Amino acid sequence: MKKQILIIGAALAMISAVNAQEIPQNQVPSVILNDFHQQFPKATDIEWEMDGSSHHVEFELGWNIDHEIWYTTDGKISKHKEEISKKELPKAVQNSIEANFKGYSIDDLERITDNSDTFYKMELKNLIKKDWDVIFNASGKIISQIVD
Repeated sequence: MKKQILIIGAALAMISAVNAQEIPQNQVPSVILNDFHQQFPKATDIEWEMDGSSHHVEFELGWNIDHEIWYTTDGKISKHKEEISKKELPKAVQNSIEANFKGYSIDDLERITDNSDTFYKMELKNLIKKDWDVIFNASGKIISQIVD
């Protein structure tokens, strides 16, 4: 069931990505722009899109650390996806990886904050066994596990 939900969610994300329209910064409401520039004053390579009724921004911070943020029409962040390092993983997630994926290496690690929920999405690779795309919650519970 969880796999079906993830597949449906991925399909909807692809459809919305196709429907997203790139927009110039001057078409972004000032309440959103002000919040964005206040929270991320060092953002570079900024690209804005209209994604349904949400404003979506992709940008980089620091050493090419990718971020994506979705804003509601009233300027609140509804979702934030960011690349992170392994040392930023909560201990519970690290323990779950060690228990369930011993011998695997972590690649393409992201923290996703969706409203008040936080998830950790990653590729787990092993030269001998099959690779996995896995999503954990902040408590280390596996939310989704799909063969890569």
